[in-house]
Amino acid sequence: MTRDILSMIQSRMTSFSKGQKLIAKFILESYDKAAFMTASRLGKTVNVSESTVVRFAAELGYDGYPSMQKALQEMIRNKLTSIQRIEVTNDRIGDQDILPMVMQSDIEKIRLTLEEMDRTSFNAAVEAILHARRIYILGVRSAAALADFLSFYFNLIFDNVIPVHISSVSEIFEQMLRVGPDDVVIGISFPRYSSRTVKAMHFARDRGANVVALTDSKTSPLAEIASECLLAKSDMASFVDSLVAPLSLINALIVAVARRKNEDVEQTFSSLEQIWSEYGVYEKVEDETT
Repeated sequence: MTRDILSMIQSRMTSFSKGQKLIAKFILESYDKAAFMTASRLGKTVNVSESTVVRFAAELGYDGYPSMQKALQEMIRNKLTSIQRIEVTNDRIGDQDILPMVMQSDIEKIRLTLEEMDRTSFNAAVEAILHARRIYILGVRSAAALADFLSFYFNLIFDNVIPVHISSVSEIFEQMLRVGPDDVVIGISFPRYSSRTVKAMHFARDRGANVVALTDSKTSPLAEIASECLLAKSDMASFVDSLVAPLSLINALIVAVARRKNEDVEQTFSSLEQIWSEYGVYEKVEDETT
């Protein structure tokens, strides 16, 4: 459904039953919390049955409560402030053991990313990168770590990688001044989406570049700009962005590209090993065998 779920609930308020009005009122007032509640917990919170919550979702046109919940989550994910994130996460965690909860959540995000991955888009992105004149890579704030990781390894594979470091909007255009149709621009952003990354992607697309987005959802502002869109599940652990699944996807992208340039990569690392040894880049580990 493309229509804002909150607007839809508001417009249909008078047609709801007494129990449905209680659900609707809670969602409108506390949508940031409702989006992460199970049907059972939402029902208990407003003193209605779980089946009433499920029927409410069906009344709105969803094929089940999970679909309505997903619509709420996608709508609000980019709207939550850091304070709201902390409040929502504290509510979700409760008295649970944090360590296994967070790590199990990350495992689940990788599993869902793999299950829902568009292999055609992934392969197309690999081909575009392999044949690009220049490869621009950009990501800011928490996504900067992902962009740096990708840039580091691509620099070992290619000699045409340009990491875009963005501290102001004007620097985007200065560093991407010569971007054109033979180039690939890889933009990385997850909720809350960076306006600077979105502007850079628009700039690249308007100049005919092949734009590859690494983001979390088809509703992401990067997805509608991109020639190829690689989706990886993300979540919020308090104010912290969980980017385990995106990093795993980046690993896969690096390995896929490296396998296609296997001979060149072997020669590169053969030279690097000599340099690393000569200049003591790595600590030598003594052989303890006798």
